[in-house]
Amino acid sequence: MNKYYRNTIVVALLILMSFINPPKRITVYLIGDSTIANKQVTAYPETGWGMPFTYFFDSTVTVDNRALNGRSTKTFIAEKRWQPVVDQLQEGDYVFIQFGHNDEVKTKASYTTEEEFTTNLTRYISETKSKKALPVLLTPVARRKFDSTGKLLGTHDVYSELVRSVAKKQNVPLIDLDIKSQELLQKMGVETSKLLFNHLKPNENPNYPDGKFDDTHFSELGARKMAQIVLAEIKELKLELAERIVKPAIKK
Repeated sequence: MNKYYRNTIVVALLILMSFINPPKRITVYLIGDSTIANKQVTAYPETGWGMPFTYFFDSTVTVDNRALNGRSTKTFIAEKRWQPVVDQLQEGDYVFIQFGHNDEVKTKASYTTEEEFTTNLTRYISETKSKKALPVLLTPVARRKFDSTGKLLGTHDVYSELVRSVAKKQNVPLIDLDIKSQELLQKMGVETSKLLFNHLKPNENPNYPDGKFDDTHFSELGARKMAQIVLAEIKELKLELAERIVKPAIKK
């Protein structure tokens, strides 16, 4: 048997096996705050990074974005938004957990002490594992805040470190989105990094007739860049989920 026909048979067998034993369908749940959340049309062009993230995977993956504006680890549980996720979790599903923006602000009702934050993250992990699903912790994505010399300042240092500590103690995958997004913003610099956020001049968009200068929430470009960071980290961590990323079409 020559090499051409042998290779043809191997390819045919692989295709046949994929139909006989197709990959199990899974769901990737996203829980967190406004930096991830799906947005109403009235908020456009503000975009959560969970929106473009949905389109990165093949048909065996459903991305279920449960993140909501203003939520913390505490309020997401108190408002009974977490329990429905637990109830629906299946073996092999993923839960991506990114909080901190609202937990850390003492003037908000969503404020969560450092001890409570650690406890809540641990609960998300243990209850996810109890369903044989896979928790992934993410540090809170960076805000755009530069000092007078053009150096980006960390605004989540304490709560990001708590996330890292919990991930290490609980032995779960960590995506350090705070550090990775800081690196991107610093590389882009003070002016160019504005393109990643919801910065609008008066009358530039009918949703914001008075303009908008928001260094927390993303533009469409910014959301895509943050989602791409998460995607790269999924590959770096060698999660099984990486095998389900959409593969580019082969050009003939």
